Amino acid sequence: MTPDTQHLPTPDKRKAWLSAMRLRTLPLALACIMLGAFLAAADDKLDGVVVVLCVLTAVLLQILSNLANDYGDSLHGADHSERLGPARAVQSGAITPQAMKRAMGLFAGLSAVSGLALVVVAFGLAALPLVLLFLALGAASLWAAVNYTAGKRPYGYAGLGDLFVLLFFGWVGAIGTYFLQTQTFSWALLLPASSAGLLAVAVLNVNNIRDIVSDKQAGKRSIPVRLGPERARIYHWCLLMMAFVLAGIYAWFTYQSLWQFLFVLAAPLLVRHGTAVQRTHDPLRLNPLLKQMVFTALIFDFLLGLGQVMG
Repeated sequence: MTPDTQHLPTPDKRKAWLSAMRLRTLPLALACIMLGAFLAAADDKLDGVVVVLCVLTAVLLQILSNLANDYGDSLHGADHSERLGPARAVQSGAITPQAMKRAMGLFAGLSAVSGLALVVVAFGLAALPLVLLFLALGAASLWAAVNYTAGKRPYGYAGLGDLFVLLFFGWVGAIGTYFLQTQTFSWALLLPASSAGLLAVAVLNVNNIRDIVSDKQAGKRSIPVRLGPERARIYHWCLLMMAFVLAGIYAWFTYQSLWQFLFVLAAPLLVRHGTAVQRTHDPLRLNPLLKQMVFTALIFDFLLGLGQVMG
């Protein structure tokens, strides 16, 4: 074995790391960035460099969150042999807790560097108050990514995950991306940003409905654990409908052309998904619906943003 190859990970180890990063969740992290970019483009203020740095930062934060989730759920007991979701890297022994913590540190550092580059490119060092504001938001994003399940008092175990997903996958992601390009703000932007955030919450809700039994055993008081499986499905419908309604209100109050209602084309996808979740009671059969919800959110946000540009 040569010195160049002896430290390379085995295929199984490489596969474990890729699984822990949960790359399939990245489209959800990008959806709100895409929406914010479209909203800026609708105001003729699209900045490609800023958008690329937003995407890079969002991807790094999402991977950090996924690694921390793997580590935290193993640490706090939500990942165990009876869990019905995909096998987790730390719980299965494929990756040691120490190695996972090092990886979390690496991605936290990369996220911080990317975020710093983003605010400097967007504002320049002369705009110190704005730089400091977005550095504070970046620090909050890092905290939220790690402390969902991995902190001493993980907020995901208190049932606050939905609120933080709405905040970071909706308001911070979409409005932050818009503001970094335009340096302007309108309260009306909360409407499309909330639509994106609510659909991201719906992804988390499917995951939490699937894990009700194992989360309850681990003391993780997610919204579905608190509501029970049937009311959690009603809550799921509420998330989907509110996302649609808020997008409609925004299109109505900013109306310039029918193109702004392009998102209506995604309504059948929302209905199909909500019906599938309503009728699916086998937790294992909810796994494909997670991926379905991710891409439904991505398509909805794409159509919502594109409609604003075309309008």
